[in-house]
Amino acid sequence: MNNQYEQDFNLWRESIIEQIKEHRFNDIDWEHLLLELEDMGKAEKRSFMSNLTILIAHLLKLTVQSDAPEMMKQSWYSSVTEHRFRVKKDLEENPSFKNYITEVISKAYADGRKLAIKESKNAKFAVRKPSEEEYPLDCPFILEELLDEDFYGDSD
Repeated sequence: MNNQYEQDFNLWRESIIEQIKEHRFNDIDWEHLLLELEDMGKAEKRSFMSNLTILIAHLLKLTVQSDAPEMMKQSWYSSVTEHRFRVKKDLEENPSFKNYITEVISKAYADGRKLAIKESKNAKFAVRKPSEEEYPLDCPFILEELLDEDFYGDSD
């Protein structure tokens, strides 16, 4: 079974499913199954964190660069809507993520702030490039705002 795991992951996965359905628990490759379950949880958390980071980054850009051209801002609005939807969907499907979001929101903010600053430095077409100091060190958004589908951080 170890060989199958290394040579054909999909076949290994299908075999595990069949063994579970047939209650052949002694045949299961428990070591690799546990590794996969742990990795699956980590991947879901990484995806959640990534969506939260992008949501925050683009809310920050809408806040700090409120003077940006409408065309640019429309892209950020769309991104906020999309990533907020993903975050909320993850919270619906994984209620335990409600505890996780409170744990990681400051890390997501720090990463989102870095992303917003980096993206702003690459602004073109005579768009104002804000200084790093214009981006607050602490998250200016509360959790309810991050999840509020009508909140976009700007004054519009």
